[in-house]
Amino acid sequence: MRPLAPYASDPARSRGRLHPEAGGETRGPRDAFQRDRDRIIHSIPFRRLRHKTQVFVAPDGDHFRVRLTHSLEVAQIGRTLARALGLNEDLTEALCLAHDIGHPPFGHSGEDALQEAMAEAGGFDHNANTIRQLTKMESPYPRFDGLNLTWETLEGLAKHNGPVTRPTWAMREANAAFPLDLETWPSLEAQIAAIADDIAYDNHDIDDGIRAGLIALDDVLEVPFVADSWDTVRRRYPDVPAERLRPELIREQIGRMVNDVLVETRRRVAEAGVSSADGVRQAGRQLGGFSEAMAERERALKTFLYARIYRSPPILAVQDTAKGVLARLFAVYRDNPSLLPPEWAADTSDRTRCIRRIGDFIAGMTDRYAISRHEELIGPVELPEGF
Repeated sequence: MRPLAPYASDPARSRGRLHPEAGGETRGPRDAFQRDRDRIIHSIPFRRLRHKTQVFVAPDGDHFRVRLTHSLEVAQIGRTLARALGLNEDLTEALCLAHDIGHPPFGHSGEDALQEAMAEAGGFDHNANTIRQLTKMESPYPRFDGLNLTWETLEGLAKHNGPVTRPTWAMREANAAFPLDLETWPSLEAQIAAIADDIAYDNHDIDDGIRAGLIALDDVLEVPFVADSWDTVRRRYPDVPAERLRPELIREQIGRMVNDVLVETRRRVAEAGVSSADGVRQAGRQLGGFSEAMAERERALKTFLYARIYRSPPILAVQDTAKGVLARLFAVYRDNPSLLPPEWAADTSDRTRCIRRIGDFIAGMTDRYAISRHEELIGPVELPEGF
């Protein structure tokens, strides 16, 4: 086992789990963070990610990314970063694998639909729903609800994007049960998981956008950072046809971003003088991330992706359709909760609890299950072809 850096999270010093577990029930020679990772991988919410939207709703092509493949790619990048920085790879991987579990069907359009439908009950937030899924909804163990993950894993999932200064009802509820110090920055493993997420979707969405015909290679070369990476690739392989080099461009981009994060994170850690995992939390600022120059390049790339892919007319059209599917489904269950499956029966005497119960049910759906329920209860769903 590789030695950990002094500022890494050490499973032997974990703050533990909400529910104590007898040592005799521990299966196999695994530490606390390894067990967390394995519990996530074996969970139903994780398996459902294979049928949840990343960018393209219910894509026709087998080669487009979905939430599951995206999460696996994030985990690969996150683990690479963690190993190079001497961080705990298992905790980093667990956070990367679980970070999107709270997303409803149809991606951000589905989240918008639930936020509007649940407004009177406090709204919907996918990040808080990740915690809710893993601490309440998924309950494979006989003595407690949830997966009983360690404090460090739950903290990292709650705060991987930074301190939570305005927690939603679901996050407040989880924090009341197992306080997660929401006002501080999380572990460096969580910060690295967040930046790995950015690196993965920034670059893989270029690949999917070109594959879908929404953009051409020449379009994305309008972004100076991408153009510079492309020039490097062309010099490296001057005799290879351009169409064969798109995967190499994506690898070049990811490599440059990863190397930048390693250099910048080491610089910030040294500057802050942190020598423990708690020191990372007490630093009062983000320690894992891009340099200022790379952050500017990454923002320019995101601006391009939003303009040319995420907000392109074909994607917006299918998102509007998908949002309508969830809005109508929610309305049907709200007006007639008896239509919920028996195991999802809602307390109709309390409107807020009833709405949140319906939200839990719909948020856990896959794209195709939401479509099938709509077709059964309401009518056909006409999604534009190809997306």
